[in-house]
Amino acid sequence: MLKNELPRIVTKQIPGPKAAKWIARRGEAVPSAIKCVYPIVIARGEGAMLEDVDGNYFLDWVGGVGVLNIGYSRPELIEAVKKQSERYFHGMFNIVTHEGYVALAEKLNAIAPVKGTKRKTYFANSGAEADENAVKIAKAFTKRPNIIVFSGAFHGRTMLTMAMTSKKAYAYGMGPFPDGVYRAEFPYLYRKLEGIPETEAISYYIKSIEQVFEQASPAEFVAAIVVEPLQGEGGFVPAPIEWVKAVRKICDKYGILLVADEVQSGFCRTGRMFASDYWKDADAQPDIVTTAKSIAGGIPLSAITAREEIMEAVPCGVIGGTFCGNPLACASALQVIEIMEKENFEARAVEIEKKVMKRYQKMQKKLPVIGDVRGIGAMIGLEIVKDQESKQPNPTLVSEVVQECIQNGLIIENAGIYGNVIRFLAPLVITDEQLEAGLDILEAAIRRCM
Repeated sequence: MLKNELPRIVTKQIPGPKAAKWIARRGEAVPSAIKCVYPIVIARGEGAMLEDVDGNYFLDWVGGVGVLNIGYSRPELIEAVKKQSERYFHGMFNIVTHEGYVALAEKLNAIAPVKGTKRKTYFANSGAEADENAVKIAKAFTKRPNIIVFSGAFHGRTMLTMAMTSKKAYAYGMGPFPDGVYRAEFPYLYRKLEGIPETEAISYYIKSIEQVFEQASPAEFVAAIVVEPLQGEGGFVPAPIEWVKAVRKICDKYGILLVADEVQSGFCRTGRMFASDYWKDADAQPDIVTTAKSIAGGIPLSAITAREEIMEAVPCGVIGGTFCGNPLACASALQVIEIMEKENFEARAVEIEKKVMKRYQKMQKKLPVIGDVRGIGAMIGLEIVKDQESKQPNPTLVSEVVQECIQNGLIIENAGIYGNVIRFLAPLVITDEQLEAGLDILEAAIRRCM
């Protein structure tokens, strides 16, 4: 079975002849702005593996950028979606109630680590929609106009979320953007300012938020502070728990809602169902959690969860949408969560973390181009530099390593504000043998390219 195979390239090069034809057709039919650096045309996928149209086998460490925590083509998901499709494909929730939407909302209300005992959830289609809706309900509840986001943040490509996103390569030429979005510094400890001791770094980054209150928006006009528990596009940078606790105190002091953007970090990726479960352990729960990506195993769906008093502050008609909470997506999501809980995907993410971190740390000692190794659970970043002393980013080397890995059957992706971080987002169903094979391919690729 494909899900148990190892990487194998049977064509002389990638892309093979069949894939090359499809990529040429793509170039004629699809805008080039939808960039793809991977010369791969998928034919089928199982587990953590995919086969292209030429019969090459690839190990996927990107997983649809965090969508496939449960892997490709899980039979139970196929059956759940098929069963639902035989009843009805669509039922707009503003028009008719369907059981899957209600059951999934009940499940997320039970497991999401947000403040409050009585929670409510509603659904959208993408991570960007979830984040934008979180801002909507924060404004409705607080009656305030502004939000605070962070350096390195990625929240989406709608007009509001482009404004929220730090890296403006994702928004080039798209302004003007909505007002009321202000930015503080995220605690990127590997690249903290020189001269700041580690013990004082958290205080420095908290002062950055306080400076927003002074220089941009007084605290009494801030509706929400939106945080990724572990930045994705920003370079797989974890939010230190001590910093999160301090942000929670700021929010409590000024009546600001704390929003955890778990679009990429949710659904067992970090060794817990949600990364903000770690916040809960530290008594720093968010007020709102947004989720998407792996929630439905590949069918478009996102969710917004908060306590009842926040949700009920939203005026009628302000939230909802035609495809939000589609029955097929809800059926798949319910099955995803059931499998993850039954098979203890949280523990598997921790096992993967131990294996990958151990290998990465060994590589770091041998390879001077590896500057930092960081992450939570099976969401791990490898920061590539020109040398460990200067920490100068080396995005060129990362681009070369990505292409070298592809030619040897491993799909990896870059991240980071400089494009110099290799991200690990492999499906959590990856086998130990596949994991070792991927680590061997990556290490060999770095050695050849450096």
